[in-house]
Order: sequence, then structure tokens, then C-alpha cells
Amino acid sequence: MVSENDSPSLHNRLALFRTERGMSRKELAELTQVNPQTIGFLERGTYGPSLELGLKLAAVFGVPVETLFSLTPFQPLASQLRPRQSGDEI
Repeated sequence: MVSENDSPSLHNRLALFRTERGMSRKELAELTQVNPQTIGFLERGTYGPSLELGLKLAAVFGVPVETLFSLTPFQPLASQLRPRQSGDEI
């Protein structure tokens, strides 16, 4: 929950993309020129990236930055991948 003094939470899919590529936190950190701990903080949502870092991370995975980061929670991948049933709202 966000209080009046807090900024909105930043949600991300970094761990998903990193593990899908078989990449360690250290490897991703080296590619983006940050400390491996920074990658861990980002994945846990305890640290928000700078614009520069967000763009570097998106470039590593070849996706738009909004594919990795969002101000609202991402839908679970299973719900996005399941076949649509007749009667499902779009």
C-alpha cells in the first residue's frame, strides 16, 4: 500500500527475463555496469533504477523498458498465455 509520503512501487520482471536467459545476477550486472547487489535490490523491488539503468537493462534483453518495469502489478504470465475461452472479456 502506498501512503501519501511514499512514491508508487515499481514492479519489474527482471528475474523472469534474467533466469529465462540463464544469466546470473553477476553477468547482468557486468553488462549494465552496476554491482550485482543492485540487480538483487532491483529484482526484490527495494530499489528503483535510474532512467539510464532501466534503458540499459531493456537493451540487454532487447525489449521496451515498459516490458520490464511498470507502476502497476503485471498480470501473471499464466493468465496471459492461457487460451481465451468463449465469453472471456477482452
